[in-house]
Amino acid sequence: MKDQPLRTTVIGSYPFPSWLEFASQHLEQFGTNEFTELQNDAVIIAIHDQMEAGLDVITDGEQSRLDFNLSFYGYLQGIKSNEKPLRVFGPPAHDQRGKHNITGELTAPRGLGVVEEYQRLVQLAPKGPTLKASVPGPYTLSGRLNPDSQYPDRYAITEALLPIVRAELEALMDAGCKEITVDEPSMSCYAYKEDTKRFVDIFNRTVEGVYGKIHLSTHLCFGNFKARAVGPRQYAPMFPDFLDMHVDEIHLEMASREFSELEIIQEIAKVKDVAVGIVDVKSYYIETPEDIASRVRHCLKYAPPERLSFAPDCGLSQTARWAARLKLQNIVKGVNIARKEVGV
Repeated sequence: MKDQPLRTTVIGSYPFPSWLEFASQHLEQFGTNEFTELQNDAVIIAIHDQMEAGLDVITDGEQSRLDFNLSFYGYLQGIKSNEKPLRVFGPPAHDQRGKHNITGELTAPRGLGVVEEYQRLVQLAPKGPTLKASVPGPYTLSGRLNPDSQYPDRYAITEALLPIVRAELEALMDAGCKEITVDEPSMSCYAYKEDTKRFVDIFNRTVEGVYGKIHLSTHLCFGNFKARAVGPRQYAPMFPDFLDMHVDEIHLEMASREFSELEIIQEIAKVKDVAVGIVDVKSYYIETPEDIASRVRHCLKYAPPERLSFAPDCGLSQTARWAARLKLQNIVKGVNIARKEVGV
């Protein structure tokens, strides 16, 4: 159980400043040191915006990650890019993201780069807030890799990636990171048609080296590439099996779903902390502090303050920065209203 009742936190990502977005599309015009400088400056901005909001937990905004999955593929050996996605033009959707072919044994001799991201966050962040890192779980990380003869299906690829992710988590802990989110949205997206007990087994083997030693959470959303979801947005298929995941906290996407199935937090809170998505990252309606306070009051009908955290539904990378800033600020203002009301 966490120390701060009604804690305010984030999932991980934050929108790039416009100049980093531009630079990421023209990498050939920058030297290596110049691009590192751009990313460092972007992390400073992400920290600033989160500190300005007054969050209890902050991240580096994942400013080094040009894509949720594909950025990590640069650390993997045994793969080669397809170069072109299935579709380029038309309405945005997941089929516009690139895939990779497997060409050999999947390894990551240099790790996945998250330790370096965390170390930079430690150097740049002021003292005060909890510093969190996020790592995609192996099932989610496998999503843009095409099976081959050595790895004939997604589960075989997942099993190959599992020790890589597990080693990264352990290295993060050894580097001093005390809070980690293992991001597994693919598990929540496909729980309706896959074996949820198998998902839990994969997850628990991934985190076995860090569970019980740090504050560990998982984020279970329904996809947010270009603000688009994947699969039916229902938590019922995941539970009760996902209660057996070895985590301290489960993050849920609630605001974009009009708080459908909110009652599920009652069961989660009996055994774990629960972080409720309290603002909709897919919408440009800016929730007011009173909106937030009202939603917190509703959550308190199902779970006690010491079990609850509040965050955006998903990472904020697909939300314009001006909106992301306002949403984070109002989360904190609204939660503070509720804190005063319940005396915490």
